[in-house]
Parts: sequence; structure tokens; C-alpha cells
Amino acid sequence: MGSVTMIGRLGWSALAAVGLAVAALPGCGFRLAGSRPLPGVMARPYLSLKDPYTDFSREFEHQLKSAGATPQALRANSTATVEITKDLVEQRTLSVTANNIPTEYELTYTVSFAVHGVDKELLAPQTISLAKDYSFEENVLLAKEHEADILRQQMARDLVSIVMRRLASLK
Repeated sequence: MGSVTMIGRLGWSALAAVGLAVAALPGCGFRLAGSRPLPGVMARPYLSLKDPYTDFSREFEHQLKSAGATPQALRANSTATVEITKDLVEQRTLSVTANNIPTEYELTYTVSFAVHGVDKELLAPQTISLAKDYSFEENVLLAKEHEADILRQQMARDLVSIVMRRLASLK
């Protein structure tokens, strides 16, 4: 029993040391890989979204906030406008059985956007697309629909990461 108490004490002190180290990381300039700070012009962006409830739109707003930006409700209060002109998920059949039953689909997620400053264009309109394919089996329909949802959400996160890197490169 004495060794368990000793390990418990060591565990708590080790946990406290790790906690202090993690708390000190932001102070020394440490950032997660791939997370670059946004430039000042993106401090208070106005988001012009086609649909604020898509996977991309929700993840984009979340990532902007995580990066320290404060999205504005009014364009007049913003330092820049991020205009999302296209936010589209498409599915097409890649292969079918001899009975014309789909066995493989391709999911394509496309986003078009531009960034405008108060008096100039900061980022010209551009389009980014990601495509992934997945197999389909009629006898596991719910699982395959869930797989398509997960793929769509992951593609949205990947697209947001690309857009965030481009925003971080603005001057």
C-alpha cells in the first residue's frame, strides 16, 4: 500500500509539472503545427456566407475565432470582408453493379471565396475543391450514409485549413 501512495504523490507532482509546462507554452511563442497567426486586417472580419449552417461555414467561423478573430455582425464594423460565393457538396456515382446498383460514389466539396479590405481587394476570387470516393453497400445503408457525413465534415475541415493558411499569408 505504501508504494501506491508514493506513486500517487509522484503522479500529482508530475501532473502539476506538466500543467505548468503546458501553461507556459503560449508565452514562449509555441503554436500547433499549421496554425499561423492571422494578420491585423483579419482581426474583425465580416463573413458574407451563402449559408451559415453548412459544415464549411460553421468550421470556418470556429477556426477564425480560435485564431483570435472576432467576426462582425455588420460589414461597417469590420476590418475585412470574407465573401464565400460557393459552398457546395456534390455526389456522383463512380461505379454500378450489373443490376445498375451503385457500388462507389465520389463526394466533391467546392468552396469559392474572396477577401476585400476597406478600400481594396486583399485576395482575388478563388475556388478550392476536394474530392473523395467511398464504397457503397445497400445492406449497410446507415453505416455508409454515416461514412459520407464523416467524409463531408473532414473535407470541410480540410478546406477551412487551406483558407486559413491563405488568410494568414495576407499582408
